[in-house]
Amino acid sequence: MSTTDKDKLSFKVTMKNAWYAMTLASQICPNIIVHSFFLWLIGHGEWVFFDGIFMRVVVDALDKGLGFDHIFRFILISGAIFCACAIYTNYIENVVYPLETNRLFGGIYKKLYAKAKNVELRCYEDSDFYNRYTMAMDGAEEKITAIIRGILGAAIGAVAAVIVFYLMFEIDHYAILFILSPLVGNFIFGNLKNKYEFKRYQDQAPNEKVLNYVSRMMYLPDGAKEIRLSKVFELMKKQYREATEKNVKVAIKYAFANCSLSFFRITFTFTVIFEGVLLYAIYRNRVSNTITLAELTIMTSLMVAMTWILIRVFENIMEILKNGMFINNLRSFLEYKEVIPEDQDGDMPDREFGSLEFRNVSFSYDDKETIHDLSFVIKKGETAALVGHNGAGKTTIIKLMLRLYDPDKGVILYNGKDIRQYNLKAYRDVFATTFQDFKLFGMSVKENILMGRHFDDEDERVIKALKMAGVYDKIMTLKDGVDTMMTKEFDEEGAVLSGGESQKVAVARTFVKEAPMKIFDEPSSALDPIAEYELFKSILKEAKDHTMLFISHRLSSVKDCDKVFMLEKGTLIEEGTHKELIAAQKQYYQMYKKQAMNYLALENEEEVIL
Repeated sequence: MSTTDKDKLSFKVTMKNAWYAMTLASQICPNIIVHSFFLWLIGHGEWVFFDGIFMRVVVDALDKGLGFDHIFRFILISGAIFCACAIYTNYIENVVYPLETNRLFGGIYKKLYAKAKNVELRCYEDSDFYNRYTMAMDGAEEKITAIIRGILGAAIGAVAAVIVFYLMFEIDHYAILFILSPLVGNFIFGNLKNKYEFKRYQDQAPNEKVLNYVSRMMYLPDGAKEIRLSKVFELMKKQYREATEKNVKVAIKYAFANCSLSFFRITFTFTVIFEGVLLYAIYRNRVSNTITLAELTIMTSLMVAMTWILIRVFENIMEILKNGMFINNLRSFLEYKEVIPEDQDGDMPDREFGSLEFRNVSFSYDDKETIHDLSFVIKKGETAALVGHNGAGKTTIIKLMLRLYDPDKGVILYNGKDIRQYNLKAYRDVFATTFQDFKLFGMSVKENILMGRHFDDEDERVIKALKMAGVYDKIMTLKDGVDTMMTKEFDEEGAVLSGGESQKVAVARTFVKEAPMKIFDEPSSALDPIAEYELFKSILKEAKDHTMLFISHRLSSVKDCDKVFMLEKGTLIEEGTHKELIAAQKQYYQMYKKQAMNYLALENEEEVIL
């Protein structure tokens, strides 16, 4: 998804981006293009008609001494046409555009959210990708609307300019040279200014992300306790201040160039042509006596029309160029080719679990190998555990297993077949998973457990899952029971559970889902020993009908597992049952012994109950 800064700012790529935006809008709501076309047609048509035809007819009628009735009828008919156009224009601007813009907004964000959901997890761990995503989301519909109006305005304006150019040429061949002035002002200085503005926007994007993060943390409940019970607020203020100072430095960096280019753009676009044409016309009338007062009036009127038409044409071109550069982020995001697309099709996996095998799997993240030449097998009906110190790669293994990542080397097999050959959604549906870094959403307890799934007996399933997770009694004390909203983000009476209670709700998700294999990633990290004991009783009870894999930092909880895999720095160093690993008296034994001594507050190693 990466493109160089040169590619982003090149005219060719920018125009491709603009056309992409036009095509995208035509797919979502073509009406906005149709109405934009007629608005520009009417707007430029009025200029051409008024300054090129209306003024000429009126002045010629006065010169020829035609009667008032003739002039009145012409003005009346022209006024009626202008009035009808004004009614249509106001209707489009105040009724059609707001509706169509909302439709465009919905269509674009539907595509953006669908794409965001489809890209692999690794993208969101890439700061550059995330920056591009946020820039793509930043007012995309406004930029696309501006491009639509810019393209149509430039095209229709160019036709109108040719017509006015011809009418002016009939009066004075040299006056048309003044047209070069807005060309220089807009196309040269305006284009340079837009490029500098885009560079400034890019340089400020990382700082804006920091500012948005600090602002978000100040009104979300996630860090409220820590902010009040520590001095982290001072650190956040420092982050905010540093990001603001960096933005100021960026603004200063581009200030002189932008100011200078703005001055030259305005001078060549407005001052030179307005003052120049007026002085030239007066000179020909008063000094050289080469045009009449009527011709002076018409020529001045045409030049004013030509000036504004050209200004609008090049403003539209600059708008296309400016927003075309911004659209580069939208286009590159929507056209990004996913490494692991969520909608990937393939073979349908057998729901009858046979085996899951890692065969010589290696995986690196940010050029740092986190899993090295890993091989193990979990067979049907087995309860297995991954243990090891923090950073051993346990959670990464789960992510590889679920195809949130793909290995750099080796292969992962489900029922003897490479998991990359399966339909991705169907393959992931083989698993029910609770991650340690779970997230509860702003919806009811029931919805948080079902997570979009539906069953005929879903109430009974939810209640059973809550009981197995050990949080049913707590949920029943809430105002609306399982229908109580979680968090207070959308409901002032929403439930805010403790860390352990929230974790139990997350674990209930795994209990409620019908899946051949169930995975628990540190399911008891926020629980007290008694709650942990009760939870693992439920997990082992569930294991009678399912294949199980769980990660636990407390080795006492894996004693009843069929297999224990001991990991260190992404490498499998021991494998076996709890008794076998204790008997081997290697690293698993040492880790278990230390935990037991700390847990039981024993001073003598011989007192440790193995």
